[in-house]
Amino acid sequence: MKETVFDKDSIMIVTGASSGMGREFALRLSKEFGCREMWLIARNKDKLEELAASLPVPARVIPLDLGKSSSFEELADLIEKEDPKISVLVNAAGYGKFGEFSKMDLDSQTGIIRLNDEALVKMCHLVRDRLSPGSAVINLGSLSAFQPVPYINVYGASKAFVLSFSRALNVEWKKRGVFVMAVCPGWVKTDFFKRAVSDDTISYYNRFFTPEQVIDRAVKDLKRKKDVSVCGFTVRAQVLLTKLLPHTLVMKIWCRQQKK
Repeated sequence: MKETVFDKDSIMIVTGASSGMGREFALRLSKEFGCREMWLIARNKDKLEELAASLPVPARVIPLDLGKSSSFEELADLIEKEDPKISVLVNAAGYGKFGEFSKMDLDSQTGIIRLNDEALVKMCHLVRDRLSPGSAVINLGSLSAFQPVPYINVYGASKAFVLSFSRALNVEWKKRGVFVMAVCPGWVKTDFFKRAVSDDTISYYNRFFTPEQVIDRAVKDLKRKKDVSVCGFTVRAQVLLTKLLPHTLVMKIWCRQQKK
């Protein structure tokens, strides 16, 4: 299989780069493949600057809230002005909230959709004409994309959208030589849980992976040009079971694990 090599004169863009999976993707991709410049997008300017200083490539700090439409206007202006070639886009911005849907505020739930889905679609559309043959788009999904998940229902549904959108877009853009991959991990030790967890609604976590483990697998799958990357044999087995078993049964098992 042909080795994956990205144009060193291109830029890479990583959203959600201030922490978690976005930060780890920025670190790994910059070391693994290199680029002319990496654009780091997130709300926290200080954390972005700290990350930028640790990268082996030049980095541009772009503090934006991708939950706001005005951020895309600003980003569109920057892209038009700079006219960059883009080798990799990583859409890692996102969040989740665990709990009973009827007890959570509506804005936090619709905010999940705005950031996990709408912002991701906007980013893909924004860079579509800057991607050349050999470029890649990496969208952060989740194991929850493969099944309905009570008590994480909006988050899970948002990641099901990411998975479906990514796989379909990969087919559309394959003729251009542009590759799209959804990375769908199980539980990962990141700051995600600081925002997601506010009570004990979700109490059972079968296994945690590190961001490095997930990204190791993602880079291997990127080189293989797989449209979905799932880290861990047990997680891949779970994905297979969700395809074979009725989702009503899958949800019953999940609820039993969570003592619901």
